[in-house]
Amino acid sequence: MTALPMIHSTEVAAAKAAGKPIVALESTIITHGMPYPQNLEVARQVENDIRAADVTPATIAVIDGTLHIGLDDAQLQLLAQAKGVAKLSRADLAACMATGGTGATTVAATMIAAHLAGIQVFGTGGIGGVHRGAENSFDISADLMELAQTPVTVVAAGAKAILDVDKTLEVLETQGVPVIAVGQDAFPAFWSATSPFKAPLRMDTPAEIARAHHMRGQLGLPGGQLVANPIPLDDEIPAPTLAPIIAQAQKDADSHGIRGKAVTPYLLQRIFELTEGRSLTANIALVRNNARLAAKIAAELMALSRDTGN
Repeated sequence: MTALPMIHSTEVAAAKAAGKPIVALESTIITHGMPYPQNLEVARQVENDIRAADVTPATIAVIDGTLHIGLDDAQLQLLAQAKGVAKLSRADLAACMATGGTGATTVAATMIAAHLAGIQVFGTGGIGGVHRGAENSFDISADLMELAQTPVTVVAAGAKAILDVDKTLEVLETQGVPVIAVGQDAFPAFWSATSPFKAPLRMDTPAEIARAHHMRGQLGLPGGQLVANPIPLDDEIPAPTLAPIIAQAQKDADSHGIRGKAVTPYLLQRIFELTEGRSLTANIALVRNNARLAAKIAAELMALSRDTGN
């Protein structure tokens, strides 16, 4: 049987050997989320936010057919400047690796890779979900089904605000995914700290979230947790300000016939234009905020594992 083409970076390998906590990071934010060199600067900032908590970051990507768990700075630079990088989810991760391709991992693919590498916590921006008009398009992100089957705690600022948040929460409930708002009852809406929707669960500390993750494992329940961490109020764009902007962006996408994987990047770019860059500033703030919380959860989970011996 051929060994899985997977490599741990020197930093991640050292952390695993020393029993230190690790946080997984996706790579589509680098390749598809923002322009160079800002994407590289943000990738470094997010990694350093995690290191500041004495936790090791593991940015995940496929490079020339090999799954990398953690990237060194040269690889980060390579990815940040690369053109035509594939956007990998559950459906195309294996194909990219089998054909020697290079691809950036979405939430779903990052969860798969993190679980393979024994990493239990993943910090990202926002998850994918049910797109508006899904009753006609059936456009539902694979992220939701991944949360239902892969035991990784995902820290995000809720679902991306371009989605149908109500339907996204319904699908997560149907799939048995715990949705935990941090420090508030309302489910956060990505660029906005709150939404009209109540989160099914609320927890106020990283230790509580870590204990819930650990208990799911003890119960033998499949799947992970979605930790919905609100963007700091000083960095948010209020929902009433965003609503007409998102509606305009969606209208533009429909008029241009944008479909499938192209929808999310198109909408994010259009909203960036309509907000004159405010959406990107908020996006960076929330990603860094999520990374800091993910690091605290990973540290608590490692301490819990040591205390319980499993």
